[in-house]
Amino acid sequence: MLSLHAAHSPNSRSRQPRIGLAIAGGGPVGAMYELGALRALDEACDGLDLTRLDCYVGVSSGAFFAAGLANRMDTAELCRIFITGDSQDVQFNPETFLRPALGEYLRRATAIPTLSARLLRDLWHGRSDSRWSDLLNRVGSLVPTGLFDNREVERFLHDVFTRQGRSNDFRKLDRPLYVIGVDLDSGEAVRFGDAGWDDIPISQAVQASAALPGLYPPVELHDKNGRTRHIVDGALRRTMHASVVLERDVDLLLGINPLVPFNPGDDSSEDAQQHRDSDRRIAEGGLPGVLSQTLRTMLQSRMQVGLARYPQQYPHIDQAVFEPNAADRELFYTNVFSFSARRRISQLAYRNTLTDLRLRRAELAPVLARHGIHLREDVIADRPRSIVAHLPSAPRMTETTARLNRALDEIEHRLQRQRMV
Repeated sequence: MLSLHAAHSPNSRSRQPRIGLAIAGGGPVGAMYELGALRALDEACDGLDLTRLDCYVGVSSGAFFAAGLANRMDTAELCRIFITGDSQDVQFNPETFLRPALGEYLRRATAIPTLSARLLRDLWHGRSDSRWSDLLNRVGSLVPTGLFDNREVERFLHDVFTRQGRSNDFRKLDRPLYVIGVDLDSGEAVRFGDAGWDDIPISQAVQASAALPGLYPPVELHDKNGRTRHIVDGALRRTMHASVVLERDVDLLLGINPLVPFNPGDDSSEDAQQHRDSDRRIAEGGLPGVLSQTLRTMLQSRMQVGLARYPQQYPHIDQAVFEPNAADRELFYTNVFSFSARRRISQLAYRNTLTDLRLRRAELAPVLARHGIHLREDVIADRPRSIVAHLPSAPRMTETTARLNRALDEIEHRLQRQRMV
């Protein structure tokens, strides 16, 4: 599903078009949807280089892809890392992201003797605050703040961003990158990469932005004044934080949001008709289905409010945001924290995005053309196209050759820009 808002008064073309990318969160499944959508845009849009955009913002799971693209990791390599597993550079193990937070469990468990002693003392003295409600509150402090250990996530990201010429430092990137988190103690948004927060390593910023409460514990960091801050998932404030890109005076905003509420009534296919009656009773699936639909509805409704407001606030900026179809049953019923379906979900996103480009090309093509981007008819017309089948083979590079290749590529890019001027 494509939300397209053409600029009412586009910027003059006295400069090179400036393009920004905003990627929302959505857990492991949302990340795989984002990767499929990014790969489709990369293949279908001639003149669009996702590794050389003018601004990137990422939230939660989308923060890794924003950081990867800003580090010149192209979508083909990202697909080899997360989908096919044949990357010569990075070896991805899903268990890295799903290791129990044993340290957090033990830290909470050490408080049991003290809490038990206090409860016994209060009961002995007949204090009224030792009622069931108080008991529940006290016992609640023993529950870990996260099931999984996100320190492993940070170590994985640190390794990725410190090899082959990439950088784990916001200040050393060629393009502005912003990773959004939320201060748990104040509820304020934290913009990593901005002044005052640009000295935090990118790997830690992504770790913090993806610290979904309940799944991962808050990430403890120190601000420029030395104060301890506990940072959690950036989606707690806004879904996509597209305004961060829009404020950078771009000409075109590309956005990806992988989570939308499920609505089987939007699909008239024969398969959908067979499932429609049961799909309408989401509550019968229990708490997981209810929570998933609630989360999706909240995230998308907040984003729609922003998208409706942005054309008036930024009338000179074209905006194109890609989302799943509301009737994508497979996406809704796949565990949002599962990596096992990553190939299937990325293929779904890949096909959905190509379909959006094909069905909306009459109105989309002129907008993209203003920014030097043209749709490849051979790609968007290829309906059975597969994300895996069209991946180029993995290049074999050492650390030295990778750095040399990046340097030569940068020189070639600058020469091309000079010729265009």
